Amino acid sequence: MLRIMDRLTRAAAVLKRSLFLSSRNFHATTCRLSENIDKTQEALLEEPLIMVDEYDCVKGYETKRDCHLKKNILEFGMLHRAFSVFLFNKKGELLLQQRSNEKITFPGYITNSCCSHPLHNESELEEYGHLGIRRAAKRRLSYELGIPDSEISLEDLRFLTRIHYRAGSDKIWGEHEMDYVFFMQKDVTLEPRANEVKRCWYVSEKQVQELLQKATEDSNVLVTPWFKMIAHHFLSKWWASLNDLSQFENDREIHRMPGIPTPILQL
Repeated sequence: MLRIMDRLTRAAAVLKRSLFLSSRNFHATTCRLSENIDKTQEALLEEPLIMVDEYDCVKGYETKRDCHLKKNILEFGMLHRAFSVFLFNKKGELLLQQRSNEKITFPGYITNSCCSHPLHNESELEEYGHLGIRRAAKRRLSYELGIPDSEISLEDLRFLTRIHYRAGSDKIWGEHEMDYVFFMQKDVTLEPRANEVKRCWYVSEKQVQELLQKATEDSNVLVTPWFKMIAHHFLSKWWASLNDLSQFENDREIHRMPGIPTPILQL
């Protein structure tokens, strides 16, 4: 019996050592990659993001870096909160942006007006009326697009629904998000931050459809997976109802996009 226990102990030690070396090698790989990462974007990787389960219940926090490592997403099912803002002008045109080439995930991709994350702090964790995520969205609209704080209010951000999706960016990075979708219609001043946004412009619905079609035909036209999913499943009917979106406000349902394991791995 003692001999068997000794063998099991030694086997466990070997396995532990193997896992440690694997983890250390992976960490070394990401450290080498970080040498080529923009310093501002690298600093943002230390932000604390809100970890949730598949029902959007808060489970704690992890750094932006850990949340976006594909290894953590695939092996541990790490899921975090995010938001996507669709900003329309008074003419009913949608603001698109092309993400900066300095972005960690999906650099240079075309996407909706503003996409980011609420942080794990008292202000942005507040659940009532989605106030926490509204504050985060307002913060990022100012930071990314340079919209003056005085030009937008929390009430301007109209919550519609939540979307759960998963997507890979490259061999190292990916997304696994509980994405809160907000619409806003207002004429605003834009002064994009070059480190975040390569360019931004307003488009009609027809132009969005043409862009998405072109992306299927030309591999050089890059569109983020979450924008493609939202455009394919929801955008047209929402856009047609800009003047009255109340019928689409859905706080009860979480839309699961293709590619989500059922059930997802728990934290």
